[in-house]
Amino acid sequence: MYVSEDCGAVYVREKGELRYVSADRNDAPQHRLFTRDFSFQLCIDTLPSASHTKRRDHFIFTYNKEGSLRYTVKSLFDISLQFIADHIEHVDSLVGFPEQMADKLFSAAEERHKFTEPHTAPRALQVFCEAYGELVLRSLCLRNRYLLISERLEEIRQFQGLECLDLYGCRLGDNHEIFKYITSEALARLVKLFIDANCLSDAGLQRLTAPVRVMKKGLENLQVLGLSENPITEKGLGYLTCFKTLQKLDISGTNVMVNMSLKGFFRKKMRLVLSETSLKEFGHCDCKTEGWAEQVINQWEITASEVPKKDYKPRTNALRFYGREKFVQETLNSLSGTSDATKEDKVMPIHFYRVDLCGTTSTAEHNTHSSTVAAVQKGKKRRLSTKEEQSSAPLSKRQSLSTLSAEDLDLLNSY
Repeated sequence: MYVSEDCGAVYVREKGELRYVSADRNDAPQHRLFTRDFSFQLCIDTLPSASHTKRRDHFIFTYNKEGSLRYTVKSLFDISLQFIADHIEHVDSLVGFPEQMADKLFSAAEERHKFTEPHTAPRALQVFCEAYGELVLRSLCLRNRYLLISERLEEIRQFQGLECLDLYGCRLGDNHEIFKYITSEALARLVKLFIDANCLSDAGLQRLTAPVRVMKKGLENLQVLGLSENPITEKGLGYLTCFKTLQKLDISGTNVMVNMSLKGFFRKKMRLVLSETSLKEFGHCDCKTEGWAEQVINQWEITASEVPKKDYKPRTNALRFYGREKFVQETLNSLSGTSDATKEDKVMPIHFYRVDLCGTTSTAEHNTHSSTVAAVQKGKKRRLSTKEEQSSAPLSKRQSLSTLSAEDLDLLNSY
């Protein structure tokens, strides 16, 4: 082999060894790129799981009819979509991005668990919710999922444009942080709100409605409100007059007594009348989670259920030692069963709905109640005495005095 003088050093590999090729053999440098005992090993299977999941292959492997393995290169769109989904928490904004592409991007980010990881979920949801609002989630049902609310409250706050929110049996109490989210501008489009069975008292209703009553902000489009199975009284109902668009109200199982004074208050202040039958909106059959993030909510629930639960009954070990666990457990089960049964039997539906001045319902869904409404407007309106007007006056007076009370100012300062 001839090597000219203009050409630099030339190496040739023969039998696994690099050999220097030169016109003069004696000038060959005596060195190797690697030592004789050099070896290497592929460590694909020994890579950490986290780095292995982040690695994305840009090829699609398939088998033909003959059984041979073939591969094709993914399109540039798919490669770009995967790259953005891998770094969705670093995206500044998606405003103006086409909805069809955003749907695919959301699915790709969901496959990469971007909405379940605590360090990426809030920011990833914020990017999508700011751009697409109700498309991400228009209805959210969290019935009896108090653990999910406590663990994913930061992620839930990112949802904007919700039209229906069901928080039945979530043990919120009077001072839960989610009340600030409910009355914020993020839920300005909320139409249905169910906060039944949450140990909500008059103080909780005052705290919930304080921004609406004083600052006139939040829940301006609320039409359906569920307050059943909460220890509220007639005093707490006075705070509900700030909801000018309220159409239907459920106060079943509360400490409120249905009498002529209560009916007169609702008729005069909120134009609501008592329904003789149960309203289907409070059956909780239509409320369900809908939107792109539907599977994300289900994944959150699966993750929350995997957390081991603590044993809050320290006496169980002692009862097991003395052999009385079975007896006590059967007794507790029987007592709980009877209490639930009696509770369901005693709870009577107390539903109110709005009527207009002509005596017809404000929505087309309640045409079946038109006869009842007409009877109330024509018959009972004439039979209202001055005593009933006087009985409803103190309630309205208390309401007007409480709109700018010191307690309301303290609540507003806490926000």
